[in-house]
Amino acid sequence: MQAGVLKPILALYTALFIAFLYGPFVVLAIISFQQGPEGGPQFPIVEWSTYWYRHLFGLVPPTRIAPLPIGDSLVRSLLLAFMTMVVSTILGVASAQAFRQRFKGSGPVFYLIVLGMMVPGVLVGLGTALLSNIVGVDRSWWGTAFVLHVVYTYPFAFLVMLAIFNRFDRSIEEASWSLGVSPVTTFRKVTFPVIFPGVLSAMLFAFTLSYDEFSRTLFTSGPQLTLPLAIYGTFAVEIHPNVFAFGVLTTVFSFALLAVYAILMVRSVNRAKRVPTETA
Repeated sequence: MQAGVLKPILALYTALFIAFLYGPFVVLAIISFQQGPEGGPQFPIVEWSTYWYRHLFGLVPPTRIAPLPIGDSLVRSLLLAFMTMVVSTILGVASAQAFRQRFKGSGPVFYLIVLGMMVPGVLVGLGTALLSNIVGVDRSWWGTAFVLHVVYTYPFAFLVMLAIFNRFDRSIEEASWSLGVSPVTTFRKVTFPVIFPGVLSAMLFAFTLSYDEFSRTLFTSGPQLTLPLAIYGTFAVEIHPNVFAFGVLTTVFSFALLAVYAILMVRSVNRAKRVPTETA
């Protein structure tokens, strides 16, 4: 009887949670289709149009509403996220591999690694900015901001890979070693295909966290702004539906990225299942 009562309550809670989570995005998506070129956001829509999407790509005549500065800032954010993803994933895999065996000082090292995700971004960003001014290092998105992004995303990649290695069957590697295969070749041919789903997850974590990071980038990016900072600068002056149109396109890009991730994940899992059989 209790289970019969609890089930609809949990279903209602889940529905409310999903509505709370995605409701604002639905409203913003609707607002992005309002008629241009004048006026701010209004809901419900009086007249539907794709004007603000065309405004993003400069396909409408110039108006008093300036286009969003998404050209160079978008390229910077993508490059910064990609560099962060590569470095954080490599460090995460290497660190998790090292933690497969206990070593002296492993406890303090573990907490030093995860400290990067626990320290507030405003504090570490401000501290880095002050330190760079003291030592005379110019702040830039590819320098100081990149270092902080790696410090922030590296612990996430490390924890993901640590969980993957905790479930890893070491007998697969031992079988390879017993056949005279070197550790490097064993990692490349046996270990890596098995842990590749975790590597994909670490890469996704690092990329998305870096792409959306604001507080750490605010103090350390220098004069060349990344996309979140550029959007914030425009959003702080006056709100126009072109911001919401860009948000919809960004969300579609995120879903496309997740779809590619899901496809790669399924393929890598299927490949990992074949590795023990091939090794045997």
